[in-house]
Amino acid sequence: MSLLNQNAIRYKTLAEIEIMREAAQIVSRTLGKVAMHMHAGKTPRQLDTLAEAYIRSQNAIPGFLGLYGCPSTLLISVNEQVVHGLPTDRPFEEGDIVSVDCGSVYKGYYGDHAYTFEIGEVDPAKRKLLEVTKECLYLGIEACTTSNRIEDIGFAIQQHAEKHGYGVVRDLVGHGLGKALHEEPQVPNYGRRGKGKKIQNGLTIAIEPMINMGTEKVKTLEDQWTIVTADGLPSAHFEHDIAVIDGKPEILSTFDFIYEALKK
Repeated sequence: MSLLNQNAIRYKTLAEIEIMREAAQIVSRTLGKVAMHMHAGKTPRQLDTLAEAYIRSQNAIPGFLGLYGCPSTLLISVNEQVVHGLPTDRPFEEGDIVSVDCGSVYKGYYGDHAYTFEIGEVDPAKRKLLEVTKECLYLGIEACTTSNRIEDIGFAIQQHAEKHGYGVVRDLVGHGLGKALHEEPQVPNYGRRGKGKKIQNGLTIAIEPMINMGTEKVKTLEDQWTIVTADGLPSAHFEHDIAVIDGKPEILSTFDFIYEALKK
């Protein structure tokens, strides 16, 4: 996403980061619940209902619902949909890949992260796209140290994605995170080494590679929300919340609940 409502970076205290960790973990647990129902025949709207109920049960509120007019708790994007897909009643089908993006607000702070799921047996080319996109996420996280600058994150992501012949979306970026879902700085998934603002302790950001099998170009559908690849080829999206502590990145969110659910 690229909607930002703050001009200056808001660095967080360790106490604030702990609240943000819990907000992120609520999203992580929600995505774990979603993972248990991620199979052919299920509909995005069913998952949306489940997610809203779970977030509210955790003394939190859905982070996306009502924000910028968003009508749902989850944004669910299937195959060529990149991000911001609105939940529908169209069931998932065998071979689909499905990005689920979720947010929560806990004690006034946001958690926001995403995972792209496989429905049943997925084409090897799609599986490779998911694998490389997830690698891009962790390479971007590794670059988020106080010895680097913001564009070093995007540089790491871009190099890895383009090495595999994939398109790196330019129109949407990662972002600062805190009391607002979208704070400064913007965190593009492309960049030049050594450029951008210096990374400092207390920085809290969402790193979220959006990587396309073909062109990096995207377009918005008539619903004014769903963003799709311009060439109709599949796209993948993974996202973690990061805090910089003692010079290094600490991942506040986790995919562990998803992995546990998928094993079952």
